Amino acid sequence: MKRAFKRKLYSKLLEWKNSQNGKTAMLVEGARRVGKSTLVEQFAQNEYESYILIDFNEASEDVKSLFNNLMDKDFIFLQLQTIYNVVLKERKSVIIFDEVQNCPAARQAIKYLVKDGRYDYIETGSLISIKKNTKSITIPSEEERVTLYPMDFEEFRWALGDEATIPLLRTFYEKKLPLDNAHREKMRDFRLYMLVGGMPQAVEAYIETNNFSRVDIVKRNIIKLYQDDFQKLDPSGRLETLFMEIPSQLSQTSNRYKPYSVLGDVDENKLMELLKNLEDSKTTLFSYHSNDPNVGMSLTKDISKFKIFCADTGLFVTLAFWDKSHTENVIYQKLLNDKLSSNLGYVYENIIAQMLTAAGNKLFYYTWAKDETHNYEIDFLLSRGSKICPIEVKSSGYNTHASLDAFCEKFSSKIENRYLIYTKDMKKDKETNLLPVYMTQFL
Repeated sequence: MKRAFKRKLYSKLLEWKNSQNGKTAMLVEGARRVGKSTLVEQFAQNEYESYILIDFNEASEDVKSLFNNLMDKDFIFLQLQTIYNVVLKERKSVIIFDEVQNCPAARQAIKYLVKDGRYDYIETGSLISIKKNTKSITIPSEEERVTLYPMDFEEFRWALGDEATIPLLRTFYEKKLPLDNAHREKMRDFRLYMLVGGMPQAVEAYIETNNFSRVDIVKRNIIKLYQDDFQKLDPSGRLETLFMEIPSQLSQTSNRYKPYSVLGDVDENKLMELLKNLEDSKTTLFSYHSNDPNVGMSLTKDISKFKIFCADTGLFVTLAFWDKSHTENVIYQKLLNDKLSSNLGYVYENIIAQMLTAAGNKLFYYTWAKDETHNYEIDFLLSRGSKICPIEVKSSGYNTHASLDAFCEKFSSKIENRYLIYTKDMKKDKETNLLPVYMTQFL
């Protein structure tokens, strides 16, 4: 088995196992290469007496056909034990359906297998809701779903053998204390995370080689894998183009992703299907424009105005320099030491989108006209109880936060806290909380 990193989702799986006791199956979804199979196999090894892992990417037709007829479950279980050479024990074993989207009949069978009650079931899948993977089946209501995202900053520090940093940062955050001399070191740690990213293979390559070129090769291979997936879903190449253009769309001053400028003329229904497939692939994060910044932002989101971020900022950095055959170590070193001249605001916006999502937030933003030619923009809006928290992102220092001030004046009765997230140390500017970017995870 590959190196198994400590992941926070493990405790959710444990909670499910102990509370459900076989009454539901657990589906772990997420992008390809995010670590789903490694996590669930590690869980099965530690928490059960035996397990069978059926990888539907490579399972034989004989194995797949077992799920076409569920009349004789004894026969199915006997066959699986024989094929995989594993003895299953009632209520002490788990069967894993890995990449279950490749065998829709197995996913549909979950309803009856769970009802049978002998074993636990964990499914993993990517592109799980794509039409072709679900069109002929009934989705089982006995299925709980969780998403595995790329490793967050804390999981990344754990991988490097550091268990102390994040709890210490949390203490500073809660006591509203600046880090003073330690801030520069923490920013460097954080930029390292931005560059390597949270894909387990990239993290492993960094730990083993300490060489950014090696890490970059791993990330390029993951992006190529995504390109292949997109090509299979949409041979016209438009889905792949939407993904590859994320950095250039974010780096423009426009306050949303403009699919028509990327794809040219495309039928609106086709575009909606492409965007839905891109979102379902879990390789991206969509932030929607909220037309009425209020607690129920999902109810007033404008699905025609959105931004698209990469689900992993490490991959985003590689995408941004995709035109070079590999992202030279010198670019990485300059980024790491905060010496790269181009305005990297959009990289920081991507990492904040990633961190807010990992912490369980849905992404919304808000823009409105300042005058005939300019707009105000709030980068992110968080809903907290009956109030909202607006967030403005700056990639360097700050002098002003005009959008934030104007927004808080316009919606004064709805504001709980206001945040400016930037690369300097924690402080307060009148009503505004200025937070170093690495503290985003505590919001």
